[in-house]
Amino acid sequence: MNSSRRPNRSSPCWCAIFSLAAVLVCPVFLRAAGGATITYRRVFKGSNPEFIEIKVGEDGFASYDIRQLSENPDPELFQVGDAVRTRIFELTGELHDFEGLDLDVHRRIADLGDKTFLYEKSGEVHEAHYNYTLNRSATQLSLIFEGLFQQQRDLTLLEQRLKYDRLGVNDALHQFEDDLGQHTLPEPERLLPVLDRIAADSRVVEVARHLARALAERIRMTSPPEGTASQPASKHP
Repeated sequence: MNSSRRPNRSSPCWCAIFSLAAVLVCPVFLRAAGGATITYRRVFKGSNPEFIEIKVGEDGFASYDIRQLSENPDPELFQVGDAVRTRIFELTGELHDFEGLDLDVHRRIADLGDKTFLYEKSGEVHEAHYNYTLNRSATQLSLIFEGLFQQQRDLTLLEQRLKYDRLGVNDALHQFEDDLGQHTLPEPERLLPVLDRIAADSRVVEVARHLARALAERIRMTSPPEGTASQPASKHP
């Protein structure tokens, strides 16, 4: 009789437990697989958000944590394409993996937020901090990471609005349209699935569905060929 009370490891409950465990250990496993990880962190008190941290692994792992400083860390996994990841590591190589690197201009200028690049691989750790830099490779690298932040922010907002506030979808689409027009999003095609869902959802107002279709068509017409990364507009973050 006691044996009948043992949990069935093939039951949905156990499958859910194992799936959750896989999600929890996945980032650690990927970092331990031998590849390097590049981290970009921006801390800017009083802004929204105040804290941005994006990690991209050489082995395919990527995570983002976007929040206010008063909030608890809540990193989430996301995907970065091969071309963008390759470009990130190329620029990191040009910066000698941030080893002994002084990026800041050391001039009295406005506070633009404390930015950090961090390189980690098999116990090897290098980092560089700056408020503002004139280093071209560092500027290009930060633009890619800032673009990934904007991209994830837009994606998250669209998904949340579609699920919880369909009347707010149109405003979220306009924000994405503005970011798309700045040419700062490394992989706007990542938003095609949610744009297609919006366009097909009869519960969403027609003006938003029309805009979603137009944005999706625009992305499909202008996305770079597979295996190449779009170049962000040149700005100094």
